[in-house]
Amino acid sequence: MKKLLIILCIGFLATTIQAQDQAQIKFKTEVVDYGEIAKGSDGVRQFEFTNTGNAPLIISKVYSSCGCTIPKKPEGPIAPGENGIIEVKYDTKRVGPIRKTITVYSNATEATKAIKIKGTVLDKGKSVLEKN
Repeated sequence: MKKLLIILCIGFLATTIQAQDQAQIKFKTEVVDYGEIAKGSDGVRQFEFTNTGNAPLIISKVYSSCGCTIPKKPEGPIAPGENGIIEVKYDTKRVGPIRKTITVYSNATEATKAIKIKGTVLDKGKSVLEKN
């Protein structure tokens, strides 16, 4: 019985100690609004984030809900307290509304995080009034 109690206590302490060292991802904003942009304009935007945890943050994968949106993740780990950027490039040759989700997979306490882009791509020769 004593052995079982000792094993349980060691397991609990190991879990507690391990839980203290975790990365946390905090985005400056979770939605980037392109607003109204012209067809063919620059579709690159950035999501800034900080590792607010006390362990290195490793972003393993960044996935887009559409082939028209290409995300780029940081290559190396982000140290505690450091900032990083996830770059997103939207294909602005597609006219119409933008509503896309980018999913970030990492070793943070919240292992899966959804960030979004939104806006409208307008045909170069048409104004907002002509569009409606």
